[in-house]
Formats: sequence, C-alpha cells, structure tokens
Amino acid sequence: MSHPHPELGPPPKLPEGGLRITPLGGLGEIGRNMTVFEYGGRLLIVDCGVLFPEEEQPGVDLILPDFTSIRDRLDDIDGIVLTHGHEDHIGGVPFLLREKADIPLIGSKLTLALIEAKLQEHRIRPYTLEVEEGHRERIGPFECEFVAVNHSIPDALAVAIRTPAGMAVHTGDFKMDQLPLDGRLTDLPAFAKLGEEGIDLLLVDSTNAEVPGFVPPERDISGVLRQVFGNAQKRIIVASFASHVHRIQQILDAAHEYGRKVAFVGRSMVRNMGIARDLGYLRVPAGLVVDVKTLEDLRDDEVVLVCTGSQGEPMAALSRMANRDHQIRIVEGDTVILASSLIPGNENAVYRVINGLTRWGATVVHKGNAKVHVSGHASAGELLYFYNICKPKNLMPVHGEWRHLRANAELGALTGVPKNRCVIAEDGVVVDLVDGIAKIVGKVQAGYVYVDGLSVGDVTETSLKDRRILGDEGIISIFVVVDSTTGKIVGGPHIQARGSGIEDSAFSAVIPRIEDALVKSASDGVVDPHQLQQLARRAVGKWVSDSYRRRPMILPVVVEV
Repeated sequence: MSHPHPELGPPPKLPEGGLRITPLGGLGEIGRNMTVFEYGGRLLIVDCGVLFPEEEQPGVDLILPDFTSIRDRLDDIDGIVLTHGHEDHIGGVPFLLREKADIPLIGSKLTLALIEAKLQEHRIRPYTLEVEEGHRERIGPFECEFVAVNHSIPDALAVAIRTPAGMAVHTGDFKMDQLPLDGRLTDLPAFAKLGEEGIDLLLVDSTNAEVPGFVPPERDISGVLRQVFGNAQKRIIVASFASHVHRIQQILDAAHEYGRKVAFVGRSMVRNMGIARDLGYLRVPAGLVVDVKTLEDLRDDEVVLVCTGSQGEPMAALSRMANRDHQIRIVEGDTVILASSLIPGNENAVYRVINGLTRWGATVVHKGNAKVHVSGHASAGELLYFYNICKPKNLMPVHGEWRHLRANAELGALTGVPKNRCVIAEDGVVVDLVDGIAKIVGKVQAGYVYVDGLSVGDVTETSLKDRRILGDEGIISIFVVVDSTTGKIVGGPHIQARGSGIEDSAFSAVIPRIEDALVKSASDGVVDPHQLQQLARRAVGKWVSDSYRRRPMILPVVVEV
C-alpha cells in the first residue's frame, strides 16, 4: 500500500491531463474535512469543515484547515461542493469565504440552508447552486454527478467528478441503512452504474472501517427511547448534535406519544431545527414544540429539553447544566439522554459531564448503557459490499484516523483493489491520478489553524505550549531594577508566583542566587537587560527544578534606571 514518507517535498508541476487531489483535512483525524481537486489549472473543493479542540489545546474554539497552499489561487476555485450539513464538513466555509466571498457553494437544499444561516452570522451572502441526487452540473472543467447517500443528517450526497484524466468519486459520509427514517436509501444502483463506467479513484469514508458487520438501522433507537420516556418520572433532557435531524425526529415522536412538550435550548439547536422544520425535513405535530420560557407553566413530567453538549463542550448547554452554570438546573429525578457517539479525544470531557449530572441526581442514559445511538458511517461489512459494487481502479481512504484509513485500505484490497493502488495519504499529501494510476507525489503545508475568539491563525503551537505550561505548572515573575551604567542591582529582586504550588516565603532561598548571578554579570561588563533577564530565568528555573521537580513559566523583568 502506498503511504506518505516524512521526506516528501513540494509536489512537481501537475502533468498535462492529470488530476491532482490534495486533502487539507480529515485524513489522520476525525474532522475539518476538506479535499482540493485540480485539473487544467482549475480547482474544485469538496467540503470545508472544522475540527473541535481537545484538552491539550486550551482556549481554542475551532480548528480550521490550512488554506496556505490555495491562498494565492483563490481565483482558480470554481466551486465548493458540500456533501452534507455537519460542522466537520461545512464549519470552515465562512473562514474561506472571508478571503473570497464569491466562491460558489454547491449542495443540497438542507445543506445550503444550514450554511447560509451560518454565513448570515458572518454577514456573507454566498452564491449558491442547489443540486439533487441524479443531477449533473459542469463546474469549470469538472463534470459533477450527485448521488444520494444515507447519513445521520438528511440530504447527504456523494459526488462523482468526471475529468479527461478520469473519474473520481467522493462518498462524503455515508452508511447503508436499509430502513432509513426518511425513506432515502444510499443509491447503490447509481454507484453500480458508475462502477460499470469505470471509477478511476474512489475516496471513501473510513470512520467505521474497523467495526465488523453492518450498522443497525436508525429506527432501532425508537424502542429504547420510548422505554426511557415511559420510565422517566420528571424532566427529560436530550443532548445531541445540533444538525442530527433524524435523531431529533425520534425524540419528537416519543415526546408526542407520551404527552410531553419539547423546547429547544441553545442558539444552534433552535436555528437548525427551525430550518429543518421549515423545509419539511422535520415533522413537528402542532403544539408540540414550545418556547423554553413557557416551561415554568408545565409539570416536570410534561417537559423534554433538547440541547447541545453531547461531546462535553465546555460552553455547551449540557456542560453548563452539569456545572450549575445554566438557567436550567438539574434536580433529583431528571433523566438525561446523550444521543450521540463519542468523538475520539472527547471521552474525558464527556464523562466529566456525566459525573456532574449524576452528582445532582440525574439518571444519565448514554451509548455505554443503552442503545440510544447508532453510527452514521458504514461499517466493514457495508464497505466490502460497496467496493464490490463500485470496483474502483484506485482507492484513497478519507475521513478517519490512521487506524481507520489503514483498515479501510485493507478492506479495499480484500475485494480486489491492487495493494499498490490503495493510497493511504494524510493531510497535505498530494496524490496525482495520471494515466489511470494514483500515486503520492509530494506534500504541501496543511497544519492546524486555530480560531480563538475573533483571532484566526494568531494562536500558534508555541502559544498553546505556553498555555499548557501555565495551566499545569503556573507562572513565576521576577522583577529587578538595575543601574543602566554599571548593571548593579538597585531594587529587588521581587518574586511573585501564581499557580506554581510554591509558597511565597520559599523564594527567599533563591533571591541570593539571582543576586549572585547579576553581580557576577555586572563585574563582567554585561549590562544588556535581555541578557540579565536570561540569567535570572536560569537561576530561578534551576532552583525550582532541583527543589520541586517542576517547570513553571518564568517571566523575568529587568528595568534600567
């Protein structure tokens, strides 16, 4: 199997008649999916999503794909195809359109409605092209055919991209639920037809490639939800992704059956469910959904709250409820349902929320103790079936961590894709399809771009390292006044510490060391404040390390008078 090497350099010029594929996110990680296709000097982008931060990225709100490799080619972009409306596929679009607002967005009705609402908050009015399954659209030199796929959000699409270099098919996220709630199946006959025509490169969702068998139908959850609703004595609080329309539909159905009213909590949940209802993707019985402000007029056993926070996000509604930092306060007897899977890396945050909710007396129902979630991604059995239908000449697993990508490539090889045609790439690795053969040819910059408040890209790995040190080890500041001519100390040293776990009185032991170091430097004629700061930092750092085995951030300040 072809895989990247650390010695990869910049890619050569794309051969005439070749198709270049550059993933800028989603390979080696779950999130920020973005793939750039290039033919004849023109670019087509499939998806532009975000990745949510982990604990070792304190203060970060979102992580974007790195647009560096295409930033000077924005005029070459003919469009952005959006496969579906999840944040890890559309969340980065506003940040790309900030750089060029008239790049066309192509997607299904619900997908475009969700991104348009998001762009409205950024005050961007996009140019959009609505497509449906079966449609063919020429987007620059790319002829795109859209195929229905089943996922955990309605209106998901795969895209077949035809060029003179061959046909590439990108599945987006998909599964093969044979009993979907909306009756919209993954269009296997359409994929079979593409396979008969000849798929030169198949880019396939890898998230569940390690999971054997087939994903259970979404409707299997209904019975479990009805059981939970039937047993609940007080309020029911459901946490889900704000775009999981199918899951919310089942919650609404169960609430209606048990005579409860439903209130949506959180801006994104209210916005997305409003859009889904208005477009007919969410069926809401009259009078079922009420404003959260009216809940005080209802008994606890008549209430269902639907909110965000199933991944333990610190600022989401459920986390704030667990921390008693929300207008809705958890009380003894409440039932909380976490109706989502755990995104890798979020486990600790989620269990912290579960513990917080349990502490206040709630019964927490989650994937670990009840069947309240089924995946939206094809498992190994479905992928094998899919490969046998599509018969790709080359395979490139996408959307997954390394273990998922490799497992997916092995499934492809089992169905007859030659191992040297199973291309395992990662973010930034450039793959060229030339003369029917896909191979890795180089690498472009594709690092993390951090969003922190209004700042985009200003937070660096160095900044995060400093934040982690501050959070783990604290800070020690040293203030010294020296004579600008002689370098002798005329004031201080004064030391203050925060979060270091070291008593202020203990610093009396290190002050002589600082004084000795500065006196020696003055006698050597060293009077540069920067050099004196480094001397003070080293003296305190060595003392803290020797005495406490700690490494706090040390901030020396030397003032000349």
